[in-house]
Amino acid sequence: MNAGSVAVVVPEDIGVPSWDLYELSIPCTVFGKPQPDLADPWYDLRLCGTGERGQDDSPAGTGLSLTTRHGLDDLAGADTVIVPSVPDPCVDEGRPLPQALITALRRAYDAGARMVSLCTGAFALAEAGLLDGRRATAHWMHTGQLAERYPKVEVDDSVLYVDDGDVLTSAGLTAGLDLCLHLVRRDLGAHVANQLARRMVVPAHRPGGQAQFIDLSVPTTDGGGLAPVLDWARAHLDRPLTVEDLARRAAMSPRTFHRRLQATTGTTPLQWLLDQRLGRAQSLLESTDLPIEKIGELSGLGTANNLRHHFLKRIGVSPSDYRRAFPRSAPESPRA
Repeated sequence: MNAGSVAVVVPEDIGVPSWDLYELSIPCTVFGKPQPDLADPWYDLRLCGTGERGQDDSPAGTGLSLTTRHGLDDLAGADTVIVPSVPDPCVDEGRPLPQALITALRRAYDAGARMVSLCTGAFALAEAGLLDGRRATAHWMHTGQLAERYPKVEVDDSVLYVDDGDVLTSAGLTAGLDLCLHLVRRDLGAHVANQLARRMVVPAHRPGGQAQFIDLSVPTTDGGGLAPVLDWARAHLDRPLTVEDLARRAAMSPRTFHRRLQATTGTTPLQWLLDQRLGRAQSLLESTDLPIEKIGELSGLGTANNLRHHFLKRIGVSPSDYRRAFPRSAPESPRA
């Protein structure tokens, strides 16, 4: 297992809107703070400015100028290169991205770097030709522009992130965090990624194929007090849970429970349970050597055949193939 070096592209001094700093902060938080008790050495993070000087095109009072110690030449030699959101005019108005950036990205890829984009950073990878013939994603508000501008890219607007091996792309905002934790999981194993996610108080793993939840309103409450019931269900996934069981525990009718859960999560109770069971199975496959049959039991999916069926349908690979993609480290202690 190897953490390696991570170079993050910073659009230096070109009027970065303050709301775009979220994607920039994600790799800094995940890869920039040493975690010696989880992996030593941790990642070597470098922030690489584009070195462009230009007009601040963001609304008055919302733009920031950023300076860094490293430049685009320092992308070369990094194990992973991450491009967060590019400036809005390059996306909304089709203004060209700095040619120096495009050249540096191509050089980094040719040198063997793993290339990653968060949100509209996909426009930079596409401009560099690194997404041609590949499946890729971005925030759903910009995927139409991405597909129109770069017809050689297979744009998928329905997923959180796409892992195409040496090139990875994510949707916007929190999906970028999902992808960065996925990189930690690939590099250092499930245990390290899960512990890091716990420290950041975020879910340990959301699969890339999960929907971006387009047009789903954010609930203004905790879903009518569903959180304790859902937490209980996650802790008892090995049981044959039903919607009636959960509704009874929530002191609601099944119909009311169904309506409130769908308003809170955007999915039905049965689909929510299946998603949680698949997530549990993924965690066990990543972090233990338990037989597939046992993992089916502990996740509540039953037989090995049933586990394989749902895994192939939702994840796209068999449980065995999924397990082989993840190195093991400090296994979890599954509940018997």
